[in-house]
Amino acid sequence: MDETTKKKKKTAECCGYPISIFFIVVNEFCERFSYYGMRAVLVLYFRYFLLWDDDLATSIYHAFVALCYLTPILGAIIADSWLGKFKTIIYLSIVYAIGQVTMAISTIHDITDANRDGTPDNFTFHIALSMLGLILIALGTGGIKPCVAAFGGDQFQEHQSRQLNTFFSVFYLCINAGSLLSTLITPVLRAQECGIHTQQQCYPLAFGVPAVLMVISLVVFIAGSGMYVKTDPEGNIMWSVCKCIGFAIKNRFRHRSSSYPKREHWMDWANEKYDKLLIAQIKMVLKVLFLYIPLPMFWTLFDQKGSRWTLQATTMSGDFGAFILQPDQMQTVNPILILTLVPIMDRLIFPLIQKCGLNFSPLKRMTVGMLFAAMAFVSAALVQIEIDKTLPNFPSSSESQLKVVNTYSTTLNVTISPNEHLLIESFGSSADYVTFDHQDITVSLNTNPVITKAFSLIKGGRQTLIIPSDPTVMYLKEDVKSKPREGKNAIRFVNGYTADLNITNLDSIEPSATTNYTLVNQGKRDFVLRHGEQWCEFSRKFGFGASYTFLIPSTVFSDDCESITEVEDMKPNSVHMALQIPQYFLITTGEVMFSVTGLQFSYSQAPKNMKSVLQAGWLCTNAVGNIIVLIVAELGKLPKQWAEYLLFASLLVAVSIIFSIMAYFYTYIDPAEIEAQVRKEQGLEPEEMEKETIEMEEKDEDQKNEQGVKQTKI
Repeated sequence: MDETTKKKKKTAECCGYPISIFFIVVNEFCERFSYYGMRAVLVLYFRYFLLWDDDLATSIYHAFVALCYLTPILGAIIADSWLGKFKTIIYLSIVYAIGQVTMAISTIHDITDANRDGTPDNFTFHIALSMLGLILIALGTGGIKPCVAAFGGDQFQEHQSRQLNTFFSVFYLCINAGSLLSTLITPVLRAQECGIHTQQQCYPLAFGVPAVLMVISLVVFIAGSGMYVKTDPEGNIMWSVCKCIGFAIKNRFRHRSSSYPKREHWMDWANEKYDKLLIAQIKMVLKVLFLYIPLPMFWTLFDQKGSRWTLQATTMSGDFGAFILQPDQMQTVNPILILTLVPIMDRLIFPLIQKCGLNFSPLKRMTVGMLFAAMAFVSAALVQIEIDKTLPNFPSSSESQLKVVNTYSTTLNVTISPNEHLLIESFGSSADYVTFDHQDITVSLNTNPVITKAFSLIKGGRQTLIIPSDPTVMYLKEDVKSKPREGKNAIRFVNGYTADLNITNLDSIEPSATTNYTLVNQGKRDFVLRHGEQWCEFSRKFGFGASYTFLIPSTVFSDDCESITEVEDMKPNSVHMALQIPQYFLITTGEVMFSVTGLQFSYSQAPKNMKSVLQAGWLCTNAVGNIIVLIVAELGKLPKQWAEYLLFASLLVAVSIIFSIMAYFYTYIDPAEIEAQVRKEQGLEPEEMEKETIEMEEKDEDQKNEQGVKQTKI
């Protein structure tokens, strides 16, 4: 029984479509939701759960993304040479699901939080588990990437070409829908509070839901097993290409003497062993791969949406009035713009340019796309400069900063050696922090008698001098010296009441004492102060990224908490997240021109049987781009983030100039015509068969081009 007969026997239809493709479409939606949902909150997990700094969090994030774009090559080799697409998807999806579950478990802080302070006691355990999970996820998502779409295409019979095109449209719609929904939902889940013993950011839920979706994806795919058309492995073309290239290089090296005549192309040195048609096909592929050399720099900028730009959003305000946007939710702007810009560009902008008589060739589009990405990073740099203007003037490593808070009953003159003089009202504070270039200070109060006390400040730190109702016991309290994480607000209370107080969600506080900082989310927050039968409620609406010290007077209960005084240690974020929209618009416009056009160009310039080789090369450019970010983040260490953005923009402009020169000298080809000519020279097939082959390949190119428009989120 031949393959066609077997396919007809096994394929059940519904409305003209194989029933099996419904399982594949649902599987793809769940898998993409799982991947993009996990990835949306990943850099914040590194930064605020594992407490890595911005550079390390960015580096590991991009190392993971790079691995995700390298493993598809492995998946393609396994599927084509060994297991076949079906088994490869099953086995690697199991690995994928285990990785997602492992990742979700690694985010449960209570596993190692023995002292129940909300912070893991054994970070090594969580880091090891999360790294294992990410490696498994990269193997899974990358391994099945080249298989699922092709496996879906295998389900259709020859008479279902119209349904096949519709399938790819729906398939890539599911990719973008899964990306959009997960990027909206998982940041909301992360922002919740959960925990067995202590309530913390709910990373277990944010990673757990994608893990559940991946398990559902696997179950759905297995459920359709009996309906699938399963083709046997056909041999991997990439391996054949590598062997042919290797033989050509080795043969050329063996005959490097001038006594051997030169050949027109270095691949012609493989003529002794390999078919001329294969060599001609490889020449066409190498011509395109040569153009790929500058392309990683685009991905270097593009994939920083999920790392640097998300971290930038944590220092901004997400209050849009009707709703509050989480920093990691800003990434949803990209898929929304993709769904909007692709049809606009395809149906309006590009045809309009063509009608104007301009030769806007694919390579020119890609060059313009790279310039748009560079402009996006210039925009990001301008936003960062605005953010930096609003940031506090933090001390350098050799400086110390001090603020003075007075909870004494009268106004005080405070003298800090050698020449700082401050007048501070009762239940007030100094206007701002005073910066010292030395650690040891002496503080004098104009009380009767004068009180003098020596202190040693922390280098590179911020502290507050608390003057209680008994000034003789004034003391230093360490302050936060960076913006509170994730746009939260750091608050603490100073007890000027005459007895112990209990404050909602805070520890009991003794007279004249100060609580440690507690992080609270944006919005209105209520605090109940209680002593015995006496109580009152204190309410305050918070913005993003501020720090406050609240002074409780002795009259707190008699005036129903209204006399509580607020001291602003750090101003809230004032630069709005909406300012990131232009940079997202520019980078997405660049993506449409570069990524979509690049896929169309690659498929049009490659022989039918070599398209998988070019897909592998395209994915490798993405992987290399992420590795570049990793290197710059770890070795660059630029003092200002805006300077790093401008560095990346400058590098991409330089690369786009190089690419435009390479594109100028590139000659567009018709692969089908070249193949037909080689076949004719070798007498491999008659004229009629040759014509039919060209028509089939052109039809395949049209289908691939249509797929390319929607393939940007793969």
